[in-house]
Amino acid sequence: MARKRKGRPLDGVLLLDKPQGMTSNFALQKVRRLFGAQKAGHTGSLDPLATGVLPICFGEATKYSQYLLDADKGYYTTATLGDIRTTGDSEGEQVEVRDVPALNDLMLEDVLSEFKGAIDQVPSMYSALKHQGKPLYEYARKGITIDRPSRPIRIYRLDLTDCREQEIDLTVECSKGTYIRSLVEDVGHYLGCGGHVSMLRRFKAGHFLLEESVTMDMLESID
Repeated sequence: MARKRKGRPLDGVLLLDKPQGMTSNFALQKVRRLFGAQKAGHTGSLDPLATGVLPICFGEATKYSQYLLDADKGYYTTATLGDIRTTGDSEGEQVEVRDVPALNDLMLEDVLSEFKGAIDQVPSMYSALKHQGKPLYEYARKGITIDRPSRPIRIYRLDLTDCREQEIDLTVECSKGTYIRSLVEDVGHYLGCGGHVSMLRRFKAGHFLLEESVTMDMLESID
């Protein structure tokens, strides 16, 4: 006899504006409890540091989750230069501090042009990419480094939106499998000073947009 699922049989997609400091799975389970849904899944993790569009599929919609996993994405990000971290983002431990060259828009546009189009990227050791059944970040936390072959990705858009003494704001539109942390680290390496992601916000996942999303506070306020 089949085991009966607990909860309501809901079908559809909810666009959550994931808050900072929360894992994607924690956000998923919280939304699932709020709706009392039988079955739910998210489509592409966001790091705890990141915010933005996290499509959550209920019921029959989970069958289409692979489409969203394979879809192009869009991000706003801030790169803090001259500060190298273990994880490639501000949640990691500081490894090294380097001097940042004098920045200007023309110089940065020349650098960013090197990363547009079809490129190869080495995934971060702190990614969820699996090796022998375990995510890479589990090895990284134990101080183990796994050899990672580069993978082809495509950067459709890489725009400089602001420039400060040690920070640059970027708008990125990219193919699936692109790691923004790795992109920022590579840009920092090209500049000779290194860097890490200090802000990351996903504004697009496939055809789903940030302005169509609801916040966790909005969901919790529904009686």
